[in-house]
Amino acid sequence: MKRILLLLVAAVALTGCPSHPSLKEETPFRLLFWNIQNGMWSDQGNNYDNFVQWVSDQDPDVCVWCEARSIYYTGTRDKMPVEEKYLVDNWPELALRYGHKYVYVGGMRDNYPQVITSKTPIHGKAKIVGEEPDSVVSHGAVWAQVSVEGKTLNLVALHTWPHQYAYNASDQEASKAEHGGDTYRKMEVEYVCKHTIGQAKDGYWLMMGDFNSISRTDNAWYGLPADDPKFQAQDYMHNNTPYWDIIKRRYPEDVILSTIANTRYDYVFCTPDLYPFITDARIVRDDYTEPVRDEKVTSFWHPSDHQPVIVDFKF
Repeated sequence: MKRILLLLVAAVALTGCPSHPSLKEETPFRLLFWNIQNGMWSDQGNNYDNFVQWVSDQDPDVCVWCEARSIYYTGTRDKMPVEEKYLVDNWPELALRYGHKYVYVGGMRDNYPQVITSKTPIHGKAKIVGEEPDSVVSHGAVWAQVSVEGKTLNLVALHTWPHQYAYNASDQEASKAEHGGDTYRKMEVEYVCKHTIGQAKDGYWLMMGDFNSISRTDNAWYGLPADDPKFQAQDYMHNNTPYWDIIKRRYPEDVILSTIANTRYDYVFCTPDLYPFITDARIVRDDYTEPVRDEKVTSFWHPSDHQPVIVDFKF
């Protein structure tokens, strides 16, 4: 436990510099993934100025945003009518403010879609919502491609079901007792993989998202039994796909958390052929991204209840 507490302090120090400008000067491609909580609810009342400035400072080439739709009025949990929601429709306008001309919106099943923005053209491959009644991808998913230095990068993003009971559970308490939520998340991950990397092996692959699930590779922190159902979704990623967990591979002895719940839910995976091009990867916790609980709406945080993940590549 002492080692984990020390590495958490080290993780804050590691990610304390918000933009790593010297690295970016030497790096032709930067990916930024972030669950921005309710369409960046924290900054919508400020015309997203703080958000735009922070993203501009990072200078990413591609951004993947989770929870990318406006939902609530500023400072409240009062839901906006659809016609008043700035996002997702205005992502092209917002993205242009931090230098991205291209936008692709993923599968829109509810208020929590994934959106990709990019400096270079995006080739949309699929907007994934799953199938009724048993294979619903609760918050949708997205598959798109961008070209970098003549290489095709496949980008896949999802946001899995967050609750302890299954999405379609008629008896939520019984479903909780049966670990229905964990089983459902594993189904979503499997469905998205089969409909993305399972369809085509060409190019290089990145898969990322708020998986709402924990990895047994971090069990030094969680201390759970080896057969705990909470590991199901990440076990599928490790055992049934070619993907590598970038953060864990770069920091194999460390547990670097990504949420206010003291968990790592936010992952970026890549295929092994892409990994050698990575020059840096980190979960960013700096003066802007450090979560602060809202004083009135105590279930929300500023700027988000998740920290972003940045991965740098040099081809």
